[in-house]
Amino acid sequence: MSDEDAPKDADSGLPPTDFGTFVLSLSHSALVHLGDAPDPASGHRESNLPMAQHSIDMLAMLHEKTKGNLTGEEERILDQTLYDLRMRFVEVSRSG
Repeated sequence: MSDEDAPKDADSGLPPTDFGTFVLSLSHSALVHLGDAPDPASGHRESNLPMAQHSIDMLAMLHEKTKGNLTGEEERILDQTLYDLRMRFVEVSRSG
């Protein structure tokens, strides 16, 4: 789907439907599972390392499958997001 075919989200109040938003959505899921962001359903912060690892693994798979097909900006977003989440996962894992 080209940018011209993408749904126009400005009127709906939703974030744009683009690669960066998709990566950030998966990243937020990982942050919830790392306990860094409140669970949207309960409002509580709890870590669930297996689910955090699953979210990070999905981003890693996306990184592998899209190699050579991303714009420079998309690649930077994905690379930086993966790096940050992996480092945070190690911190949370070590802290108990």
